[in-house]
Amino acid sequence: MEKALQEYAIIVAGGTGSRMQHSLPKQFIELAGKPILMHTIERFHTYNPDIRIVVVLPEDQLQVWRSLCKQHKFAVFHMAVLGGKTRFGSVKNGLAAVQGEALVAVHDGVRPFVSTGIIKAAFEQAAESGAAVVAVSPKDSIRELTDNGSRAVPRTRYRLVQTPQCFKASLLREAYEQPEQEYFTDDASVVEQLGAGIALVEGSYSNIKITTPEDLLLAEVLVKQFEEMP
Repeated sequence: MEKALQEYAIIVAGGTGSRMQHSLPKQFIELAGKPILMHTIERFHTYNPDIRIVVVLPEDQLQVWRSLCKQHKFAVFHMAVLGGKTRFGSVKNGLAAVQGEALVAVHDGVRPFVSTGIIKAAFEQAAESGAAVVAVSPKDSIRELTDNGSRAVPRTRYRLVQTPQCFKASLLREAYEQPEQEYFTDDASVVEQLGAGIALVEGSYSNIKITTPEDLLLAEVLVKQFEEMP
């Protein structure tokens, strides 16, 4: 029987509080009594207590994070590493902490409502196909901008990308050896540049990325629901 690969979660938390109109970086804003980032880490630990968690933070936030962990007596073991100047650089730095062949999930630090079921499905699909991305169908109609204005496009042909995005470590390492490009908007776009296919895994509309005050209001409602989830 083939041995299961070690699972890693690289949690990228390099945001500021600008769009949130808050003095704190958004990942450190408290939600139900503790920073958003702690909720996110706990989702992956709940999914698999043996997962190796790598949190990527800007240099000026590392000490703040250590102080918050001490203040909140946060006991989930994780490694905190220095981020890069861009998201691409931050993921690359986090990837350096991954040992050998493994399955790696890259996740936004301010997506604290990912379910353990979605994490499991993404890892399983990555183990099978090498690359798996969580996504949902658009709820609204979509229009494409054209030289003459805009035109309607069928939304059934489009998906809204979320995280986690899961990959075999060897594939992700090869992808991040490429020079950074401006069209690398997420990990899937980096991996796709190698010619690799990307499998989609059904996400959830609850798996929001908290970036604005409106998101934070919704998060206050969602956190009560997730406190009762496995």
